Amino acid sequence: MNSGTTWNHDVMKNCHVWTRMVKGLCVLGVVAGISLFVNPQLTFPQLAPSTLSIQTSPTKVTFLGVHFLNTRKGWIVGAGGTILHTDDGGATWNSSPRRTNALLTEVTFADALHGWIVGQNGTVLHTVDGGKQWVPQESGTNGTLYSADFLTKDHGWLVGSRGVILHTEDGGKSWADQVSGTTADLFGVHFLNEKRGWAVGALGVILATTDGGKSWSLQTTNNPATFFDIVFTDHVSGWAIGTQGTIFQTLNGGEVWVDHTRPCGSPCIKPADLVNILFLNSVVGRIVGERGTILETHDAGFTWQEIEPLISETLYDQSFLDLSNGFAVGDHGTIIHLNSSPSHP
Repeated sequence: MNSGTTWNHDVMKNCHVWTRMVKGLCVLGVVAGISLFVNPQLTFPQLAPSTLSIQTSPTKVTFLGVHFLNTRKGWIVGAGGTILHTDDGGATWNSSPRRTNALLTEVTFADALHGWIVGQNGTVLHTVDGGKQWVPQESGTNGTLYSADFLTKDHGWLVGSRGVILHTEDGGKSWADQVSGTTADLFGVHFLNEKRGWAVGALGVILATTDGGKSWSLQTTNNPATFFDIVFTDHVSGWAIGTQGTIFQTLNGGEVWVDHTRPCGSPCIKPADLVNILFLNSVVGRIVGERGTILETHDAGFTWQEIEPLISETLYDQSFLDLSNGFAVGDHGTIIHLNSSPSHP
């Protein structure tokens, strides 16, 4: 099946070291054609391709995480313990009191009040007042924590270096170390509910659990690529993205992962790195990555369109408030606002 993907690619560099601060973490890849078996009778909401604008940043440090609570209030974290927040939709960004000098890799909120920031040296910061104050929590690990997923203010998971998976049922007051069965670094985690979840990482690792992480099993891809992120829109449909242009798709909950990696071409040109994938609903999704790459789908991944990049900086994370309003962050203090509107024939 023809993927229908729109491409506009450039000559790419060799392996890019993520933030050049996290040893051994190499972020590579750009999207390959994604084919989704979609009922041809289905119709999808039509949006115009997003327009991009660069927001003024108060610092040039690398940003690795972004999360917006609403159209005005958002958070960014990054190198050197940097925590920024905005109360005006990104028009201005202010620094929060520094709680650590560690590299901070992700910020996430379970609701308007309860949020977490994770990073190097097992760093976990927690807020119960919507980010006015961030208080350290004891994670029990000294490795780097790369990703967090919280279903509620009490129930969440963290993943990190050397196969670490941590689980809490009390909002991070205590963390239980779950047996992942791998020593590979884990960079992404996604749970649909308290039982069903996935984690991805180096060496082609995709782990799945059906019991809340009491046990994890390896799902087969037969590919040694490093996966940096994973997302499911329901119990069967999911995507994992990673190095060397890698995108894998499943339509049966991960029992089978299909490789949709873009061919290298002739002459062989290294694709851009893909780092983060997010679906706003079952049909609208976006991917961000190296050299300002932003890919969008408005039809459940049946086709993807590349948005003309504004900058060449790697984008590491994104946060979307609704179908038309979102943000992406990356190297050298990059903050990009994405805006799209319904298209009219």
